[in-house]
Amino acid sequence: MQTAPQDPAPPFTPAAIRNAVLLTLSGVALVIYATWLVWFWVPTELLQGVIQRIYYVHIPVAWVAELAFGMCALLSAMYLWLRDDRLDAAALAAAEGGIFFAIALLIVGPLWGKVAWGAFWVWEPRLTFTLLLFFIFIGYFMVRGAALQPESGKRFAAVVAIIGALDIPVIHMSVYWFRSLHPEPVVARPEGPTADFEMVVTLLVGVVAYMMVFFGLFYLRYVVERLRRHSAERALTPAGA
Repeated sequence: MQTAPQDPAPPFTPAAIRNAVLLTLSGVALVIYATWLVWFWVPTELLQGVIQRIYYVHIPVAWVAELAFGMCALLSAMYLWLRDDRLDAAALAAAEGGIFFAIALLIVGPLWGKVAWGAFWVWEPRLTFTLLLFFIFIGYFMVRGAALQPESGKRFAAVVAIIGALDIPVIHMSVYWFRSLHPEPVVARPEGPTADFEMVVTLLVGVVAYMMVFFGLFYLRYVVERLRRHSAERALTPAGA
């Protein structure tokens, strides 16, 4: 029976960790700048008014949440193929980032919906599939924790991640496939954006800012997880072995 390869000593250099911290802090600074753009530069949308400014947080956190869950699924598939524990550690870090941004999405979305639709939550397709994605990845962590053997938990969780990622394209296409309260995209359109220049710029700055925060935190969380596993492995290794 072939055993999974052992995770070698974490080859993290202080420079790599400093770069991750710098990326995270740069992302936070850009988030602050994007917030300034939202309130003091981009024009107010004519139909919805001030509440539409939530759009510049809602869309970036949605994109980053789906990116993180997609990364988790891809890394999980690679883990099932190669059985490299580093891939599982990276998948775990991506899943945690996805949960964080999904929670932010499920907070700002209903706030916008309360004004736009008159209710915090409406069981329309995009919201429903987004909530389903969130619960699937909650299940990802539950499966990991419930397994009697850690390796089994990693494999089962990887399968859950891959299945969950199938929901991501459904979320995007739901506004075309079903009757939906969500409007169709105004920026990511094959024929080009229909929004004003200032709105497009502000949205893109927000997307870049939140992605920088995610990737910085993703790498730092990956470092912590690798170090934790390495320490646990050394603790189980007999002295002098």
